Amino acid sequence: MDESDVRVRPNPRGTRPRTKERPRHSDAVAAQVLTVDRGRYTCLVGGFDRDTGDAPVTGPAHERDDSGLQDTGVPGTVVVAMKARELGKQGVVVGDRVALVGDVSGRPDTLARVVRVEERASLLRRSADDTDPVERVVVANADQLCIVLALADPEPRPRMVDRCLVAAYDAGMDALLVLTKADLTAPDEFVAGYAPLDVPYVVTRRRPDGGIEGLDEVRSALSGRVSVLLGHSGVGKSTLVNALVPGATRSVGVVNDVTGRGRHTSTSALALRLPGGGWCVDTPGVRSFGLAHVDPDRIIGHFPELAAGTDDCPRGCSHDEEECGLDAFVAAGGAGPAGVARLESLRRLLRSRAGSPEDPKDETQHL
Repeated sequence: MDESDVRVRPNPRGTRPRTKERPRHSDAVAAQVLTVDRGRYTCLVGGFDRDTGDAPVTGPAHERDDSGLQDTGVPGTVVVAMKARELGKQGVVVGDRVALVGDVSGRPDTLARVVRVEERASLLRRSADDTDPVERVVVANADQLCIVLALADPEPRPRMVDRCLVAAYDAGMDALLVLTKADLTAPDEFVAGYAPLDVPYVVTRRRPDGGIEGLDEVRSALSGRVSVLLGHSGVGKSTLVNALVPGATRSVGVVNDVTGRGRHTSTSALALRLPGGGWCVDTPGVRSFGLAHVDPDRIIGHFPELAAGTDDCPRGCSHDEEECGLDAFVAAGGAGPAGVARLESLRRLLRSRAGSPEDPKDETQHL
């Protein structure tokens, strides 16, 4: 034997040879992430279809006082897990379908490990502003974004809606407008502005007896879907969730009379099983919605009523110059009655995405 037969370990303190092979975890069980809190992942095991994420009618979930789900009627077993070291910096978010090993009994004070994140069907993302390279994942594997906005108290912000629509379409998701507080202001004017887009919408209002008129329409629109409820604080997201999912007990707040802004009541996203089928994900109120992750060349495609007018634009048009063909297209009524406002919204998005000085009313800023 000579020196060529001697293997020197790179790590003198190591006890095993290094290998690129990782455990296969063939005994791992499928689960779906319901909520995330400080490195702990609350997952549902055995209560959903692995391909669709839908939950079959099975036995009740094992109750855990620390999950916040004990009264929601979610079938399956609720398990708390941590991320395994082999995942490294790979993120795990609400809606992810994962593989768990370890103690998946769901008993109190037990902890499983997330060892694999399955391929995602969709990923809804945002950034702090239009130039921030850091993406903030909202939810994975959802197929519908419900943009919840109040018709009054607080006032609706159309440019925020435009940003959410761009993010939804870029993620391959359908969009739904949920207009709340119609008992304070009629929805006709706001709805007319989005009529050319054919975005479906539902309208809700508070009844004198405290109930919610329009709740059945919301329930029908969410049935069989994985829907994300997104909007500013104070628009009524958690109120809707509590009405849709008996026992959800999501905290609700009021709008500040001075600032006109809502106060954060939901502190983390939570996926909840809807009675009758489907899921809804309640999210904390957003104060900004940047689109740094969306290629500027794709933004115009998410304004379908304006995209047809780009045929008359010069090559390489930025859509914010004198020769842009969109001005004549909008002036001729090609984009409908809200064309001027929509073109202005598009140009604000493009300027902000290019790093131009922010408009003080731009929806990427804190509201």
